[in-house]
Amino acid sequence: MKIEEGYMPFREYQTYYRIVGEPSPDKAPLLLIHGGPGSSHNYFELLDDYAQTGRQLIMYDQVGCGKSSLPEDPAVYVKETWAEELVALRKYLHLDQLHMLGQSWGGMLEMYYLTQYDPQGIKSVMIDGSPASIKLWTQEQHRLISYLSYEDREAIAEAERTGDFTNVKYLAANDCYMERYCWDDPDENSPEPLRRPTNGKRASLIAEGPNEFTENGTISDFDVTDQLKNIHVPVLVTSGTDDLCTPLIAKSVYDHIPGAKWHLFANSRHLALLDQHDEFIEVLDRWLAEND
Repeated sequence: MKIEEGYMPFREYQTYYRIVGEPSPDKAPLLLIHGGPGSSHNYFELLDDYAQTGRQLIMYDQVGCGKSSLPEDPAVYVKETWAEELVALRKYLHLDQLHMLGQSWGGMLEMYYLTQYDPQGIKSVMIDGSPASIKLWTQEQHRLISYLSYEDREAIAEAERTGDFTNVKYLAANDCYMERYCWDDPDENSPEPLRRPTNGKRASLIAEGPNEFTENGTISDFDVTDQLKNIHVPVLVTSGTDDLCTPLIAKSVYDHIPGAKWHLFANSRHLALLDQHDEFIEVLDRWLAEND
């Protein structure tokens, strides 16, 4: 497959993008929006083979992540920056008609973009493992923590009480929590894209906070639940049964978007693209074909 890489000027920064496949007269391109804040496009490379169906894939690293600029200024790391970057990328790459898939924070960014910017030319949107409300997200994370061992629960509670997220016991407990509900720490057996650094620790700490359940960063007040009724493009909500994005979180998105559909991946954590790869591709392909 043809792969094109480049950089878009954005403010005084550079946004890295990667395009897989050729444009098609029959199939609108799919823009992939990664999670975090602070992840990167890397895991979307697990979709590269899908471009062989004739659908062009476009992925990018948000400012502060991956191969894009990594600004020092904390004021950059806000939802408005990443929404404006998305607007600029569509314009720069002439994405007049497209489908969008946002995973985790990427789906939150989609919801913010759709409710605040009234964009045109979007054929469909897939919101994959994303909350509309950080308050509900943190509430559900603490419920998930309650299923961990007593030792892990205590270590996490102590870290939250003291604000010290460097203790060895806390770090081990957080690893257990992430492996149970998110994904495994990459090792030599992991797909190569997952072993690459995301360069997003700074973005993650500023925007989100020290972990998934202590949300005290710039997006900690994120809540677009009441605005979701204004979304009038086809939306597919997806999540996993063992996901950080619990069924309650996914349902709160699904319930508020007119005409939305929802697919729950059995035996999947926060990245169904990894845990249920073949089913994820089937669901994605069927959804896009229905809305081309």
